[in-house]
Amino acid sequence: MIPQDFLQQLLDRTDIVAVIERYVPLKKAGANYQARCPFHNEKSPSFSVSPTK
Repeated sequence: MIPQDFLQQLLDRTDIVAVIERYVPLKKAGANYQARCPFHNEKSPSFSVSPTK
């Protein structure tokens, strides 16, 4: 199991939006970001990214 303190350090140093945006085009939707799911062929966004969670 990965130590909790390591995970917290990783989250503190990483901008999850910037990481995901390198692979999936994100659109701002309120406090979060939305995109089409990268794992399914769909026409409307169902993939959500929350930078605070």
